[in-house]
Amino acid sequence: MTTFADVLARQLRADSSRPLITFYDDATGERVELSVTTYANWVAKAASLLAEEHELERGQSLCVDLPAHWLGPVFLGAAWTVGLVVTGPEDDGPDAVVCGPETLASWADRAEELPVLACSLLPLGVRFADPLPAGVHDVGVEVWSQPDAFTPWDPPVVGDVATGASYGAATQEQLWTAAAAGSLLTDGGRLLSEANPASPPGVAAFTEPLVAGGSLVLVTHAGPERLEAIYAAERATARFP
Repeated sequence: MTTFADVLARQLRADSSRPLITFYDDATGERVELSVTTYANWVAKAASLLAEEHELERGQSLCVDLPAHWLGPVFLGAAWTVGLVVTGPEDDGPDAVVCGPETLASWADRAEELPVLACSLLPLGVRFADPLPAGVHDVGVEVWSQPDAFTPWDPPVVGDVATGASYGAATQEQLWTAAAAGSLLTDGGRLLSEANPASPPGVAAFTEPLVAGGSLVLVTHAGPERLEAIYAAERATARFP
């Protein structure tokens, strides 16, 4: 395991049609399933948005300030495709940020100094219903015009930093080596998790299934009985944590 691009390419060659991320939001009734191919297309669009529209370059940092949602792994993959360092709100000085509605207000006043990309988190990744603060970019508007394929002009290499201090400051090689050595599930398994993949404790819930040819069933706003029902319906084989 070397870089994110290598890992994703291997999964596309192995079985591009298999589910990779299945997302449930029990507060809205939303269920979204991304195959490996669909996920790769979303990553390409988001990577192009970051690199081509907002001119982010390899070695810069992206704060992914999103709740547990399927767009979290999309922007993780987009950042690692471009060669960006993924950071959290606890880390200082990001070069750009992607946020959701709940944290938009805390980033809006920085829109003049760095790109602030906001996700409505509405079904199908659509735009915000109401106008955004001045300077804030609506991902639901900008991402759809991006291509389904993206090739960075300066591709990341194994020694490039993939995650910032709050995540443990790992290089791309270290991140994927650790994921390959993980013990959350066996090859091809389905991992049910309530942990936010775009967070230090939850990132392994995404990286390990990706490496292992498995999938993530990400659930939010569900009670214990509902979790059991989803576990059975989705034929999950393991839980995180």
